[in-house]
Amino acid sequence: MEKVIIAFESEQNCRKIREILEHTGTACCVICRSAAEVKRVVSKQRISTVICGYKFADGSAEALFGDLPPYCSMLVIAVQSLLDLMDNTDIFQLPSPVSKGDLAASVRILLQMGRRLERLVRPNRSAEELAILAQAKGLLMDQRGMTEEEAHRWLQKTSMDTGARLLQTALDLLSSGWSTPQQK
Repeated sequence: MEKVIIAFESEQNCRKIREILEHTGTACCVICRSAAEVKRVVSKQRISTVICGYKFADGSAEALFGDLPPYCSMLVIAVQSLLDLMDNTDIFQLPSPVSKGDLAASVRILLQMGRRLERLVRPNRSAEELAILAQAKGLLMDQRGMTEEEAHRWLQKTSMDTGARLLQTALDLLSSGWSTPQQK
């Protein structure tokens, strides 16, 4: 099941929406209580859908949306009078009170859109680039006894930690004569 972020100031709202989405099998939910927390979770877990209220203690939903990556969609649930104040037409809106069916259907659509956007944003690699990545993973598998998945995660983590692209991390590993630290 895919993950979504539920972000409301009210713990009760978070619990109600989480219960609906998880009970209907729509999505697993990660609860956040501030815009800053949403940004941290999106960057670490690469979650593509945020369900939130109109505002947070540390900012508005519209401001948060502007700080999210392009593959991320947002559903704001609020009373119609607050939704009418929103200018950004890229943010999906659902007036409250909302029915369980409408909420689940809306989130399913956003998750589907997120998958499509992810494919568009994700870089397509050439055969040469795929071969370099496979060679780097093979080196990690041979010399560190990692599985292919572990080797791929190691390359991703190292890439994120150093701020380098995944392909550059693989090239650096292959050209370094092998001097990688043990994974923690």
